Amino acid sequence: MRRVDCMKIKHFLLLLLGSAAPFFVASALAQTRASASTSTCTKPLYLTFDTGHMGVADLVAQVLRRQQVKVTFFAANERTQAGDGSLGEHWAGWWRARAEEGHAFASHTWDHVYWRADLPNGRFQVRPSQGPDAGKTLVWDTPQYCASIAQAAQRLHSLTGQPTLPLYRAPGGKTSPALLQAAQSCGYLHVGWSPAGFLGDELPSETYSNQALLNKALRDIRAGDVLLAHLGIWSRKDPWAPAVLEPLIEGLKAKGFCFETLNQHPQYRAWMAQQAKPTAR
Repeated sequence: MRRVDCMKIKHFLLLLLGSAAPFFVASALAQTRASASTSTCTKPLYLTFDTGHMGVADLVAQVLRRQQVKVTFFAANERTQAGDGSLGEHWAGWWRARAEEGHAFASHTWDHVYWRADLPNGRFQVRPSQGPDAGKTLVWDTPQYCASIAQAAQRLHSLTGQPTLPLYRAPGGKTSPALLQAAQSCGYLHVGWSPAGFLGDELPSETYSNQALLNKALRDIRAGDVLLAHLGIWSRKDPWAPAVLEPLIEGLKAKGFCFETLNQHPQYRAWMAQQAKPTAR
């Protein structure tokens, strides 16, 4: 198989997203600059949520609203406890409300697609956990992987009316240098999480109690950390949110921390500025 030409990939994605795609990135960058100029946050943390079964979504939203904390949501179209997928029409109002509250949004791939291995000729072995190919091992090339990232980003923009960030998170944080390069070739920079930012809501509650997870987070988190939680984990019997979420936020605030969205993160500003530049023709 021939190597994928980056310019063709970008052209493919512009067709997928529509001619307004550069405007989305430029708008996100403008928001970043405005936020940076007015921010008084000196010990920032970046709380992020990946989608899940959405059973705690309303409770999470209530805590964030009560605590006046803004977060970044990474969304895939995942199976939920109620209604259709997490990016389906059942949840459209929920996403619109979060946009009105000032949260930020980015892709988590459409069908929550796990990277499994690099293959020859720029291909990848992947396994979606959602959608019609859930549980199947597939072979994708760069355009296919990019299309999955872009599909979730496009749907988020449609639901929220807000530009998505030119960032994404690979499910499970599983990547390779080749996969990251492929995503960057079509305009998406990967965001993982800090070691102390793994909040443990995916872990079995029989072994990792909510109190133990709260204590560990309050002990270990440092300024600049990217924190990871989910909008519901099927396997955890004692839900992490909202039981841990509110005392965690309150405890971190008491330590002098403040919360910002990822468009304010200094590590990603240069990338977003680069993506906002007009493409030469």
